[in-house]
Amino acid sequence: MALPDATYVEQIDGRKVSVFDDLMPTPDLLELHGILLQAGYTRSEIARSDTTDYRHWAAEISAANLPGYPFTVPTMDAVGVHAPGIRYKIYRSYVNVAHFGDMLFSHHDCPPDSGGLTALWYICDRWDHEWGGETVFFDSRRDVRGAVSPRPGRLAIFDGAILHVGRPPNRNCYVPRFTLALKLMPA
Repeated sequence: MALPDATYVEQIDGRKVSVFDDLMPTPDLLELHGILLQAGYTRSEIARSDTTDYRHWAAEISAANLPGYPFTVPTMDAVGVHAPGIRYKIYRSYVNVAHFGDMLFSHHDCPPDSGGLTALWYICDRWDHEWGGETVFFDSRRDVRGAVSPRPGRLAIFDGAILHVGRPPNRNCYVPRFTLALKLMPA
């Protein structure tokens, strides 16, 4: 089986962000979206230790169940394109949900020298660019150097040491913004 092609690749302070589209079949994406609409979320996630008063909604996905989900194989195939020659394993998986008005903060997913990656799926049946909800990436000076727009079934893979934030949807968006995050470390 051929590895997927990235839709585009960016570099931020020498760290890579790869974006992939159309890796998950539409019926699987729509089924997963329906499940996420019914899932139980808790206000359990924090961005950083100084933002603990602003928890956001998330639901954990058991690592034991990952092999059966339609996103696992395409994620690992895309990781192989993003970081060829390096084997990774998933150590955590969860879904974030954000609505207009939620407080989300910039953060790093891992220390700079850990080699950790984040694979972030946008799980939606539709998305309008006017709704916002982008994942924004900052350079070492905290200037915006890149953004990934939500699109149904889009996957962004990036070095977890890049400072980033998932922006909540704009006021004109009446649907939740779901991101399914898989955290990976070198195997």
